[in-house]
Amino acid sequence: MITKRLGPAGKVRVTFSLPAALWADTIYLVGDFNGWNRHATPLRATEHGWMVTLDLEAGRTYQYRYLVNDNEWHNDWNADGYVPNPYGGDNSVVDTTIFAHLPPDEERAVGEPILTPLPKHTPRLRHVSTG
Repeated sequence: MITKRLGPAGKVRVTFSLPAALWADTIYLVGDFNGWNRHATPLRATEHGWMVTLDLEAGRTYQYRYLVNDNEWHNDWNADGYVPNPYGGDNSVVDTTIFAHLPPDEERAVGEPILTPLPKHTPRLRHVSTG
């Protein structure tokens, strides 16, 4: 699973997580943001599962996969998308493009969720005759 929040200037704070139900000794996040280095970005085990948080550049898409126990590749089934990889499988995609168009807001604390108001809409009830 991935969650995204506004990070430091020009960055998006992205948390990658997997459920505790996934048995593993080690899990690494491997992607184009770390040069596909198999051991550059370890997830840490918590009581709620496995997780790691990265500050990624806004306005981009990134491909990634999870490497479990150094021999099993897993996708993130809650990713923003998927693209074919050269090995006959798919890579997960995280998309930070929406954050590139946000105006700077010095009042917003880093990590504070971005809330967008919904348009005001009043539903109209229609009487339907049954006879």
